[in-house]
Amino acid sequence: MLFTAKPCGCGRIRSHYAAFTCLLLATTPYTCLTAAYADTLTPVVSTMTHPVSPAPGQPAPKAETIIVNGIRHSAITSPDTANLLKNSMGYSSYSAGGVSSLPVLNGMADDRVNTLVDGMNIPPACPNHMNPAMSYVDPDSVSEAVAIAGITPVSLGGDSTGGTIQIRRKDPLFAKAGKILVTGHVRADYKSNGAGSGVSGSITAANDTISLRYTGSYAHATNYRAGGGTLVRSTSYLSYNHAVTLGIQKKNHLLAITFGQQDIPYEGFPNQYMDMTNNRSTYVDGKYKGDFNWGTLEVQGYWQRVSHVMNMLGDKGGHSATTGMPMNTDSRTAAYNILATIPLSTSHTLKAGSSFNHNGLNDWWPPLQGSMMMGPNTYKNINNGHRDHLGHFVEWNARWTSRFSTQLGVRNDIIMMNTGQVTPYSWSGMMSAADAAAARNFNAARRGRTDVNFDVTATGKWLITDSLSLEGGYARKTRSPNLYERYAWGRGSMATRMIGWFGDGNGYVGNLNLKPEIANTISATLDWHDPSSQKWNISVQPFYTYTHNYINVIRLSSATASPATLQFVNHNARSYGINASGHLNLWDTNKYGRADLKTNLNWVRGQDLVTHSGLYHQMPVNGSVRLTETYGNWSGRMDLTLVKSKTTVDWLRNEPRTPGYALLGIGSSYRWKMFTIDGSIDNIMDQKYYLPLGGVDTGVYKQTGSFVPLLGFGRSFNLSLTASF
Repeated sequence: MLFTAKPCGCGRIRSHYAAFTCLLLATTPYTCLTAAYADTLTPVVSTMTHPVSPAPGQPAPKAETIIVNGIRHSAITSPDTANLLKNSMGYSSYSAGGVSSLPVLNGMADDRVNTLVDGMNIPPACPNHMNPAMSYVDPDSVSEAVAIAGITPVSLGGDSTGGTIQIRRKDPLFAKAGKILVTGHVRADYKSNGAGSGVSGSITAANDTISLRYTGSYAHATNYRAGGGTLVRSTSYLSYNHAVTLGIQKKNHLLAITFGQQDIPYEGFPNQYMDMTNNRSTYVDGKYKGDFNWGTLEVQGYWQRVSHVMNMLGDKGGHSATTGMPMNTDSRTAAYNILATIPLSTSHTLKAGSSFNHNGLNDWWPPLQGSMMMGPNTYKNINNGHRDHLGHFVEWNARWTSRFSTQLGVRNDIIMMNTGQVTPYSWSGMMSAADAAAARNFNAARRGRTDVNFDVTATGKWLITDSLSLEGGYARKTRSPNLYERYAWGRGSMATRMIGWFGDGNGYVGNLNLKPEIANTISATLDWHDPSSQKWNISVQPFYTYTHNYINVIRLSSATASPATLQFVNHNARSYGINASGHLNLWDTNKYGRADLKTNLNWVRGQDLVTHSGLYHQMPVNGSVRLTETYGNWSGRMDLTLVKSKTTVDWLRNEPRTPGYALLGIGSSYRWKMFTIDGSIDNIMDQKYYLPLGGVDTGVYKQTGSFVPLLGFGRSFNLSLTASF
């Protein structure tokens, strides 16, 4: 069943919430309210390895835990899966909607990060990227989240100049021979700021051969308040996720088929002119894994359809599809992945694979009756566009001695893109003259493009001593433009402002002549730790990237205009920085429990070598300090987040400067039998601060005519409860 609700139907929202809660609670005899808070540890990001999923039939992590970069965490209450990777080395995210943050790795954002959800590469189906890959998965259904900054193995795919993020759902569970397994959990949560609430859970019924699992989630919030009580408009959201997984295993073979559906009736975007007024996704994902005498074979095929609608929610001036500016997108993705892992000897392994991803896109804006600007035609933004990605790779892993290993990989990707002819709102009239002329030129041009890309990765790991290791290498990574970077053709002020996923208020124009960007990265990770790796460790990771044909922008409007009209162009660019993390076990005794101190620090700087402007969305120096204490079934934590002022900005985009800030949070949880209760306070001092990567508040711009940075989340009291069975 698919649950829906309308933005203004409070009673309907409550009814769906109650129905969904009853559905989950019916699977367990325990009644519960509210859900869990993150017990985030500082992860260690490897430049050449990534965690391996549990073997078929092996127990998965408990329902209330996940693995983030190889470290077990408590479940996170935020409905935004991108928050699972908070405090990862080199990782940050920038605000969009409540469940749709966009990832940044080492200063490379969004499309430059290859984000895989259960192996699926899901391109955004929106000119504002309101539906990124991680927005399609509920964090409660995640078993493993991995961020690899900079150097990414070629086996994980192409289009990854910034790095790779892997999100894995829980594998099917099976019972022991002759047994029946029924297991699951239910979780609910509440946040005072924005009256955020949610419920999620899963139930599995299985024998030793067949496993059937249902997972579902609901998340809702109203507009949040910043520190000091300022209301931040267009930050409400409502989201539903449902998935059913059938698993079949026999000896050394595992087949898993997942059918899923997501419905987001509405989601506000404070740094965009538009909001999401509906997003419905349906997908089928089939995976096979088999162990043979020669090695392991993994085959995956998936299909997804996304129907996406944008307009303006009430607090932006729109109330229905007959007001504001309706915009529709329909996307279909069909793909396969094949991976063969062949042990050549006890110390050498060869991986070879092939993948294909077809993404078809239609983006059209229906006419607004009675409008002189938006009509009488349908504005065809992307007409039968497609981006087909065919890739092949070979990767060689070798362990030369007990202390030294290497990885060498080569990859070829062919990107084939094209789109049909387009239509402006009107072919005549002064108000449509710029778009009409642009449409004629676009339709007359040759629009088909084929890019042939090559990637190379070479890394090594040296265990210098039992307490010191060095890991690093070189990567050549390539990314071809997305459909909007090449094919967004409009030149009118209103049309261009509808294009852009940067949250900066500017308008964007595509460029048919864009070339793929090629990033050359060198990176190293020095890890110093006690011999047992239990008492303390310090990791330092410097990196440098030179990007040839970096896709940046030039101004088409005057140098002082705000908002500006920008066009995508190729420039050379460089970025460099250093990431660091540390861990110290303060004590570990039966009398006083265990206490740990964890820290991380990230610094990045990027520059366009043609305009000499700073690259957009570069996080200023930031870090965190976390103190945790665990005593029996009780645990407590205290977090301090520190962010320096943002002074290096992209002047081409009129990127705002933001002051530095410090945020303090505390939390505590207690586990009793199958229940876990958690309470926490975020931003205890109710600090008013601006998000360095949040872009500008378009709601304030509409009221005052001035761009100001987006305000961050104010103080919030959180309560959660999880029950497992």
